[in-house]
Amino acid sequence: MRAIVTIQHPGHVHFFKHAIRELQSQGHELHVFARENEVTVELLERAGIDHEVLAGESNSLFSLAAVQATYETRLLRRARRIGPDVITAIGGVAAAHVASVVGAKSVVFYDTEHATIITKLAYPFADVVCTPECYQGDIGPKHRTYPGYHELAYLHPDRFEPDPAVLEDAGLEPDDTLVVMRLSSWDSSHDVGQGGFDDPVDVVERLEDAGATVLLTSEVDLPAELESRRYTMAPDRMHDLLAYADCFVGEGATMAAEAAVLGTPAVYVNSLALGYVTELDEEYDLVFSYNGEDRHAKSLERAVSIVEDGDQSTWQRRRDRLLADRVDVTDVIVREVEIAGSGTDPNKSTLASNPG
Repeated sequence: MRAIVTIQHPGHVHFFKHAIRELQSQGHELHVFARENEVTVELLERAGIDHEVLAGESNSLFSLAAVQATYETRLLRRARRIGPDVITAIGGVAAAHVASVVGAKSVVFYDTEHATIITKLAYPFADVVCTPECYQGDIGPKHRTYPGYHELAYLHPDRFEPDPAVLEDAGLEPDDTLVVMRLSSWDSSHDVGQGGFDDPVDVVERLEDAGATVLLTSEVDLPAELESRRYTMAPDRMHDLLAYADCFVGEGATMAAEAAVLGTPAVYVNSLALGYVTELDEEYDLVFSYNGEDRHAKSLERAVSIVEDGDQSTWQRRRDRLLADRVDVTDVIVREVEIAGSGTDPNKSTLASNPG
């Protein structure tokens, strides 16, 4: 089987990296194409994944459209040369379009209900759309669901074991109370008009007053008084740090879910609600979501209470229950790509996962 994987965001590297290695170990021919976006290329290099960069960064929605057109045109040229059996991606606009032209099957993974550009431009062309069971929406007969989250493709305990040396490398002591904080840029197409914290400086000061050390990761420039708290280690070590943190506080849904599946309580501050974040909140009590106009004050109250409580055993028990219910999502990726690449109609195969 010849397969193409397209990577357009740092999170896509994490999601696909184990599946790429597993498919290659089974003798399949894999081609990985990427575009520069934050630390995407650095993560691919650090993971030892051979790849070709097809397009550069974008700094606005307008430039993103131009970059996407360049990426898709170059992907089409490469795909015609390779002759893939299957093309897979997260979101998958370029993957679905190119696959339909070159006669390959396309397998699109996604978990963000409000990203209407994806649903309008990718889903109609895709052969298979795979989402977590908690995805709020019916995509029709091409829809495949699974009991898990994107983050369990790389943070399931069968795939990931945190490195305790991260604390020392970050200049922390084992008994320090650590909060990891994430600020978003709000420049994605599905983030327009949305928001999170009112004042990041207020959040950091309140958490530090409660006895926490705060490390920040941010898509935007930080206020000068917060720059000294910026996370500066290699990007692929953030998951080690999240695993040993006492709390995550942030505007990013992905990092909130990553913290949750690692057993770190997450306070999610964002005017948008998502199916998987809602499930991690309502079913497992590992995420605390604050979406309303009072989200800044309410979320800060919750984060301070978690820091001051300091009991980690509760979160571990909740994580254990989550892991008992959910699957290693890398297994799902490998299965769906192999089914689509085998020449079998993925919508008729008895091996394919059906909507739950």
